[in-house]
Amino acid sequence: MMKNNFFRTVAVIMTIVMVMSVGLVFAEDTGIPKRSDIAEQYKWKLEDMYADKDAFEKDFAKVQKEYIPKVTQYKGKLNSAAVLLECLKLCEEMGMTMEKLYVYAHMKLDVNKADNEVSEMSSRTETLQSNADEAASFIEPELLAKSEELLRKDYINSPILKDYKYYLTVLLNKKAHILSDAEEQILAQAGDMSGSPEAIYGQLIDVDLQYPSMKGEDGNEVQLTYGQFSRLRANANRDIRKEACEKHMGAYLSVQNTFAATLNAQVKNDIFFARARKYNSALEAAVTGNNNIPVSVYDNLVKAVNGNVGQLHKYITLKKNVLGIDKVHYHDLYPKLVDDYEMKIPYEDGKKMILEGLKPMGQEYIKNLQTAFNSNWIDVYETENKYTGGYQWGSYNTHPYILLNYDDSPEEMLTVAHELGHAMHTYYTNANQKYLNSEYPTFTAEVASTTNEFIMTQYLIDHARDNKEKLFLINLLAENIRSTVYTQIMYAEFEKAIHERVEKGEALSADTLKTMWKELMEKYFGEDFVVDEYATMWWSYIPHFYMNFYVYNYATGMAAAYPLSQAILKGERGAVDKYIGFLKSGNSDNPVEILKKAGVDMNSTKPVDDLLKLFGDLVDQMEQILREEDKIK
Repeated sequence: MMKNNFFRTVAVIMTIVMVMSVGLVFAEDTGIPKRSDIAEQYKWKLEDMYADKDAFEKDFAKVQKEYIPKVTQYKGKLNSAAVLLECLKLCEEMGMTMEKLYVYAHMKLDVNKADNEVSEMSSRTETLQSNADEAASFIEPELLAKSEELLRKDYINSPILKDYKYYLTVLLNKKAHILSDAEEQILAQAGDMSGSPEAIYGQLIDVDLQYPSMKGEDGNEVQLTYGQFSRLRANANRDIRKEACEKHMGAYLSVQNTFAATLNAQVKNDIFFARARKYNSALEAAVTGNNNIPVSVYDNLVKAVNGNVGQLHKYITLKKNVLGIDKVHYHDLYPKLVDDYEMKIPYEDGKKMILEGLKPMGQEYIKNLQTAFNSNWIDVYETENKYTGGYQWGSYNTHPYILLNYDDSPEEMLTVAHELGHAMHTYYTNANQKYLNSEYPTFTAEVASTTNEFIMTQYLIDHARDNKEKLFLINLLAENIRSTVYTQIMYAEFEKAIHERVEKGEALSADTLKTMWKELMEKYFGEDFVVDEYATMWWSYIPHFYMNFYVYNYATGMAAAYPLSQAILKGERGAVDKYIGFLKSGNSDNPVEILKKAGVDMNSTKPVDDLLKLFGDLVDQMEQILREEDKIK
């Protein structure tokens, strides 16, 4: 019943803020500005949620002393549609208030992680949310204890529960996978234990793994933590990036058996819970059971990408030719094709570009973007002790909020467009859906953000000042598609294969995992790519393998966003209206059906086929520009 509408999106995160004439003053001691040095128009206005601490405490007490006791009084009494309606409305009121408390405290902490008073406030909301969750936890088991016939006749088809029909339908679909009270209690008790593989993995990579050192570009010794490694593997100097990969990934090789045992435990964990709940596979439990998505969507993604790996092979060959090497290795994947180009977009210029570039979305959409810019929805710049990422958040009964660490790069300008896509999705959904139907699922969460990114990237490419800038921007888009679709579906294919292997009773040793990974890399990257021994450990880098079939969502988001963005850019009749309809839908229907109404059929391979055709076209454009610039023969 409780919902936590928390979308900390994957985005390009930069932590160096450039000095611009926009009210930004640097603190002399650290080079990072204090929050008090930032002009008010560049800080979000949390007072829109709570004017002061007293208002916060008033709502806190209301949840604790009023809502929770009232909700628990309905336990054992959900015997009619009218009573259920009363209970659901009360839970929605509690949920909206609880969410507002939780979001406010955590966003307040994110602008100053060193504030102990706010840290305590956020901790209190976590405890309160746990208590609220517990208070409402009887609702679904009590409903599922009823017969399917009764649920359909008296509840799902009841006119007074029409706003909750989808919620109840999804709940009914879980009925076949709900066990007896005693069995459910056993599974609940196994919950803590089930998190062990992920916890062990985290300790291994964050604490126990010994990362080696090497000399950086400036000749100084640098420890190859993951952050330093990510930077050095993209270095223009091939010797530096090769050494960084061999040493850093060599550390993972040294404990390969531990990584294999940990991943094997996670796979067995997924399979245990899937079988316990009577699903045909771990994949079905994760994709259909948790997200109401047909397994065919997952399989079609893998099928479509496998049918288009030739486009990626062509890109690898282009990389080989630009770099002037015989074969491409893992350490050659990350350098940009334009390594000497720097593009700066100050925030105020970025705002103007976004408002201009997204004009095809229509006047209403642009007006809402202007409101976001002008009404302190956005916290723009890095400040001391601020959260270092970027996200969109907010509560149901307030406007959305966006946190940035803007650094004047084109990537960060696109991040602004990306987060505004999430904000508009949240804004339209909350304005048109009941609270219970407002938390749009992961499957559609990245569609709105990526649609904005596609439109803005095309705008930048169309307005490029010269060939070098155009090449830089096309390469940026191509790399985005490579990492979001090809790479994530390679992960998805691997994840499915390792689960199927264990489901057949076979083991997952380090050698087996490395062999499976090597074969996938050879298939995806082609004949001009060489898989070094250290690169066979790439699978051990992916924390998402401990998140139970999550990665495919990145690819579906981009695949759905591309045709939506193209229809809007082409001015197709009704395209904007359909898109706004998608933004308004939230979680009111099956996500595949919501996208189908917007004009995208994710049961088909067409969205991915079209997106990867675009990728191939981008590679051709890059090759043409590089030939014109005499960068390749």
